[in-house]
Amino acid sequence: MTSSDLWDNATADRYDAEEAPRSTAHFLGPTLDFLSGLAGDGRALEFAIGTGRVGVPLRERGVPVAGIELSAPMAAVLRSKIDEDRLPVVIGDMATTTVPGEFSLVYLVYNTIGNLLTQDEQVECFRNAARHLEPGGRFVVELGLPPLRLLPPTQVAVPFDVSERHLGVDTFDLVEQTLVSHHLTREDDGRYRRGATRQRYAWPAELDLMARIAGLRLERRVADWDGEPFTQDSTGHISVWRKPD
Repeated sequence: MTSSDLWDNATADRYDAEEAPRSTAHFLGPTLDFLSGLAGDGRALEFAIGTGRVGVPLRERGVPVAGIELSAPMAAVLRSKIDEDRLPVVIGDMATTTVPGEFSLVYLVYNTIGNLLTQDEQVECFRNAARHLEPGGRFVVELGLPPLRLLPPTQVAVPFDVSERHLGVDTFDLVEQTLVSHHLTREDDGRYRRGATRQRYAWPAELDLMARIAGLRLERRVADWDGEPFTQDSTGHISVWRKPD
């Protein structure tokens, strides 16, 4: 069993509305450019494809896409947008579940590798990506970096969003290398909904070692989908590892 939180029907039903700003053509353009360029004429596999925020428009660009998704309710929302023949999805975890064939690209976006809450599972995720890649294929991960420099001694929480309708705070366990994102969201009727999601954060050097264990080598690391340089002040990264020919 995976350690990932399992997203339920209620979460799936509101996911697209909550992520609407990150789903526009303008916002997704650089992401789709980056991924389609790496896929080339080959097939792409998205781990944790969710409701298809990235996978569906990538398929509409002409890239054959398949997906693995742990949450059946999230996959059901995706299926309402596109049929199985055009974008097949297998229900299962991204560390062990396999799909038929080989791919020129396997990718994970929006911090989703952190849904695997143990280092062992994250290593298996890299191995699973390598299993699906054809020689010369690439594994791409988008992952934020935890703002630990903002934590003074004894403090364990950092706000990441303070707006009219939402308060978001991350709390950190520095020993277990995990964080919990706490959300307080105001609904249209004035009531507040509280939620929390867990993640395991990993540093770039740790991911590079996971890749080496899986037989992959770092090819490129940038700060964002536009290709800005990755520096010590970057708040996240897009990393590309390549399977040898």
